[in-house]
Amino acid sequence: MPNPFRRSVPAGTSLLVPALLFCLLSLTAAQAIGQEATPLSPFQKQLNRFDLAVSAAGILSTSVSGNEQLHPATMLAISPSSTVGELITLRYVAKPLVGFEFNFGNSRYTQNYKFSTTPAPLLSAQTGVREMTLGYVAHTPKLFGVQPYLGAGGGTISFKPTPNGGEGLPFQYRAAYYYNLGVEDTFTGSASHLGVRVGFRQLIYLAPDFQQNYLTITRRTVTSEPTFGFFLRF
Repeated sequence: MPNPFRRSVPAGTSLLVPALLFCLLSLTAAQAIGQEATPLSPFQKQLNRFDLAVSAAGILSTSVSGNEQLHPATMLAISPSSTVGELITLRYVAKPLVGFEFNFGNSRYTQNYKFSTTPAPLLSAQTGVREMTLGYVAHTPKLFGVQPYLGAGGGTISFKPTPNGGEGLPFQYRAAYYYNLGVEDTFTGSASHLGVRVGFRQLIYLAPDFQQNYLTITRRTVTSEPTFGFFLRF
C-alpha cells in the first residue's frame, strides 16, 4: 500500500546536493591556490623583511676608578647601580647573513662617585639614560630548533640627571659601541608573525663625568644587558 505521507523526489535530485558541494569545495580550493600563487608586491617584500622587538633589559655596569683631573692625587671610583630598562629594536633582514638594526634603550639608575680623600665625600647622581645605536646583524642556520643571531654597531648614549636627584649636573652625550648575540624563534613556525627573543649585549663607553673635571677619570666602562622580549615580523 503506498505511503500517503511520502513525497515524490524528482529524478536526479539525490545527486544534485553532492554535486553542488563538490563544485563549492573545488572553487574554494582554486581560490586558495590562486591566492598562494599571487606574487607579492615589491613593497610587501620589503615590509616582510622588517621586525620590531620590545624587550626588558637588565642594566649591569662595571665600576671604574682613576685619578680625577681637578686634583691629580685624588682617586675617584665610579660605581653605577643596577636596574632594569627597556630596549626597542627595529631590524631589516635582507638575507640571513645581511641585516641591519636600530636600537633605542631607556633606563634610569644612579651614578655613585666616591673620592679617596679623608673624609671621603660621596656624590650620587640619579640619571636617565637613553641609547640610540645602529648596527649590523647576521642570522646563522638554526641550532636545536632556534635561530641564533649576532651583531655589532655603535651610536650614542645620553645621560640626563633627574631634576630632583641629579645634583644639578648638566646633560651629556657619550659615544658608545656594542655587540650582541642571542636566539629567537616564532611561536608556531615560520608562518607566524610573532616570536620570542632572548639575548645578551654589551655597551662600551667612557664613564660619564657630566663635563665636570672633578668627575673626569677618562676610563671606559662596560654595561652588560641580558634581554628578553617579543618581536613582531611584518
